[in-house]
Amino acid sequence: MTSCPGSTPPAVLIFGLLGIIPFWSLPATTLLAPAWVGISVAVEAVYAALILSFLGGARWGLAVREPSPNPMVVGLAMTPTLAGLVILTLTHSLVRPQLLALAAALTLCWVWDVRAKDLPPWYRRFRSLLTLGAVTGLCVSVMLVPQ
Repeated sequence: MTSCPGSTPPAVLIFGLLGIIPFWSLPATTLLAPAWVGISVAVEAVYAALILSFLGGARWGLAVREPSPNPMVVGLAMTPTLAGLVILTLTHSLVRPQLLALAAALTLCWVWDVRAKDLPPWYRRFRSLLTLGAVTGLCVSVMLVPQ
């Protein structure tokens, strides 16, 4: 499986798309196993925080490959991990605000990524697709979560 120049590498695309699935765990659980909604909310929130950390780690890795990493970028790359931790901690009993805050944090990471000049052109489209899937899943979950 090869890719055309300028297109998302197939393995990246496949694993990225698979990574959207947990963002749809609450909507799926609501339909298929309503008794598991509580655990599904927690799984979705923790997964979103893990993805925030992953995105920050990816940017940190890009920054530190340089001989003299930009301290601002290295510091900013830590922000998604800390944001995920703060969101999970401060909103642990407020499900809707928690999911919305995680969606907002993922959107901010997306803005940073699509404005970056040091990423391949395909990455912007790829990240847009994944962010759309993740944030939409979180927002649908907000509408479905029991009061």
